[in-house]
Amino acid sequence: MALLKILHYPDPRLHTVAKPVTEVTAEIRQLAADMAETMYAAPGIGLAATQIDRHIRMLVVDVSEEKNSLLTLINPRLLLKEGESVREEGCLSVPGIYDKVTRAEHIRVQATHLDGKIFELDATGLLAICIQHEIDHLDGKVFVEYLSRLKQARIKRKLTKQALEAM
Repeated sequence: MALLKILHYPDPRLHTVAKPVTEVTAEIRQLAADMAETMYAAPGIGLAATQIDRHIRMLVVDVSEEKNSLLTLINPRLLLKEGESVREEGCLSVPGIYDKVTRAEHIRVQATHLDGKIFELDATGLLAICIQHEIDHLDGKVFVEYLSRLKQARIKRKLTKQALEAM
């Protein structure tokens, strides 16, 4: 397994729309394992392939306290969105930035497992929020885009400055 480099906002590659996975191969399973290792090491609760500059529709999530409930969703598609939840979100691609975002409280998602079988999953609470957040990445959207233009500009300036100072 390997730790992968996570892209940071405002990197334009984060706005790339991911393409569907056509076949679950050994390479896809290895990438999923590497993504999980990267997510846990960061530490985070979700990671989309877009965030590691692989523009395929795959994400990993684990919202458990014990970090023992890893879910890999390939070609996830939201079938149902109900209710409303406002929660503070953060993102491995937007380090140190947290803000409130409104999302659906309950979702039903269809995806493919690493074994190639299609399944449906109902999720609420933090798991629902996390899955929606990661699917946004696959669609080329970063959570800060839910915020005001002023907040987006401040975040962009702050992260650009940090990146320049790190060089």
